[in-house]
Amino acid sequence: MRQTLILLLSFVFLYGCAVNPVTGKNELALVSESQEINIGRENYVPSRQMQGGDYTVNPELSAYVNEVGQKLAAVSDRKLPYEFTVLNNSTPNAWALPGGKLAINRGLLLELNSEAELAAVLGHEIVHAAARHGAQQMERGMMLQGALIATSIATQSNEYGNLVVGGAQVAAGLINTKYGRDDELEADYYGMQYMARAGYDPMAAVKLQETFVRLNENRSHNWLAGLFASHPPSMARVEANRATAASLPTGGKVGKITYEERLASLVKDKKAYDSYAKGREALEKGDTNKALAYAQEAIGVEPREGHFYALRGDVRYKEKRYNEALADYDRAIELNSNYFYYYLQRGLTRKQMNLTAESYADLQQSTKLLPTATAYNSLGELELSSGSSQRAKQYFTEAASSTSPAGRQARAALLRLDFPRYAGEYIHIQISLNNDGYVLARINNQAPLGIKDLQLTIQYPDTSGKTLQTTRRFRAVIPAGQSYDTNLNLGPYADAAILNAIRIQITSAVLMEK
Repeated sequence: MRQTLILLLSFVFLYGCAVNPVTGKNELALVSESQEINIGRENYVPSRQMQGGDYTVNPELSAYVNEVGQKLAAVSDRKLPYEFTVLNNSTPNAWALPGGKLAINRGLLLELNSEAELAAVLGHEIVHAAARHGAQQMERGMMLQGALIATSIATQSNEYGNLVVGGAQVAAGLINTKYGRDDELEADYYGMQYMARAGYDPMAAVKLQETFVRLNENRSHNWLAGLFASHPPSMARVEANRATAASLPTGGKVGKITYEERLASLVKDKKAYDSYAKGREALEKGDTNKALAYAQEAIGVEPREGHFYALRGDVRYKEKRYNEALADYDRAIELNSNYFYYYLQRGLTRKQMNLTAESYADLQQSTKLLPTATAYNSLGELELSSGSSQRAKQYFTEAASSTSPAGRQARAALLRLDFPRYAGEYIHIQISLNNDGYVLARINNQAPLGIKDLQLTIQYPDTSGKTLQTTRRFRAVIPAGQSYDTNLNLGPYADAAILNAIRIQITSAVLMEK
């Protein structure tokens, strides 16, 4: 306890207190502003990639959202390099990274009714960044750990959260930050202040929160998985927003007609995205015919959306129609050349077609946008097939940190590469004497895969004390995590102390594929 106190006091001494630029309160600041900005900048791309990538079908809509966001940022209490991006994701959600990097899903845009409501959402997220809410969450974690590890990783460095590896794992944690009640009330209060300063009607924030409370009561899955998971609505927030609105000027801009005009194309495409979602669900269930029909339907409504071609490509990939799948991924990349998934799937397709160099290039490009276990595991397999086991191990090691199937495959591949050399780390042998004085061996397989054809070299003393050497081979399969008992036919010995003189070396063993 005393050491912990000393550590905390050392943090205070080293980093001191800072004045929160939004609230004006003194608070401990373990993460500097430059670190916040670096964290946001380094994690903005992977955060967007793992949430569906940027929405590119209608650049004018993204420009509009950025325009509204910059109006609010201009009147905020903290000057940061703010950025606002629309993500190609149907789940209603919005988030802010430290340092002013913000995103809003197209799914949430469809649920808003006016520009003022959009300003309410963006203003709220601006406060999370400006008031250091995300940084404070990191600081709390650092205090619990008693170290600055999390920050050092982030400064160096969902839909696909369980697939990401390396520095992108930091991004996965940041965009899933869950804010406490005080942070939410604070973001509501100052967000409404920014709305008023920028000329918007703050009552839009009240109406929006009332809508959120109703939706939360209906327990809509999309909302529970999205905005409400990190920004829980409540009547307490509604009442607090009403009190705040009463203290602010009335008659600000609502912008209902303007918003409807700007959202018109997205509203028109909603049916296509609904078909896409149904197609994904059908494909996950293995119904390729239904998935293909939904993909065709979506493409018919909006032929400029790369996700729809990727879905059709995934159907054809699953059906092993690789040439057709390749054409679909090509088209997806033509429409949006900055989304990791299209390159990943095209790389996997080319791998199946034995287009090794092209597959390698695509998989590498996908990792530049978002490092995933799937890509690294496949790169490892390509390197292994070309005879470069050392480079293969590097890629497998990158993938192995993931809990996904690709991560498990990479760990198994590493095991196979290391097993001949380090079999003794996975196979433990215990010896004892039976009642007749003969040596028994219990062979424990601690590898995650089964083993067979185990061969042992044994040095042992005979009954006269002379050291002899022999071999034993066991063809039996020893499953992962299990043991095998056998009589080594050495002896008989009168005293168990003789076991200390027996040396057993694993000469060879074969690792099972599954």
